[in-house]
Amino acid sequence: GLVIDGRTLEHVLHDSLQNIFLELTEKCRAVICCQATPLQKSVLVKLVRSKLKAMTLAVGDGANDVSMIQVADTGVGISGQEGMQAVMASDFAISQFRHLRKLLLVHGHWCYTRLTNMVLYFFYKNVTYVNLLFWYQFFCGFSGTSMTDYWILILFNLLFTSVPPIIYGVLDKDVSAEILMELPQLYTTSQ
Repeated sequence: GLVIDGRTLEHVLHDSLQNIFLELTEKCRAVICCQATPLQKSVLVKLVRSKLKAMTLAVGDGANDVSMIQVADTGVGISGQEGMQAVMASDFAISQFRHLRKLLLVHGHWCYTRLTNMVLYFFYKNVTYVNLLFWYQFFCGFSGTSMTDYWILILFNLLFTSVPPIIYGVLDKDVSAEILMELPQLYTTSQ
């Protein structure tokens, strides 16, 4: 990891040193900025997102982290002594920094799996329905007649678009939380 303070960060963010700094950050797994201004934090996140085309995660616990959290792809606010400004501006909120590991490894894995399953489900649901309409047109001689009543179509979409996401959202856990915490490699393999 790389730890950088505010004064050094101010020099690094100038155009002449940006490329050298970005090469260094590519070799690091994490970059921690301490005693940096809110503007420096947000500029750093913007720089990494635009130049390195990387997904960014910003974690903050106070009002000085709001701009950084809003610029990042995913923002995590920690509720604490410095108030709730970071939590209000973030995508996810946790009560303590130690919960970040479970948020990323467990809930991130489950969310990723659920979303991929739901995208596949909606794709195949629509392919099935369009395929049914296609073959019905052969039966009716391509006259353009409606195969189903509008109420049946509304109920079909309501039933097959609302029930599976609820079931997946509540029940689908491909791997238990304990195993995901013990084996962090499972997060990268699911991608």
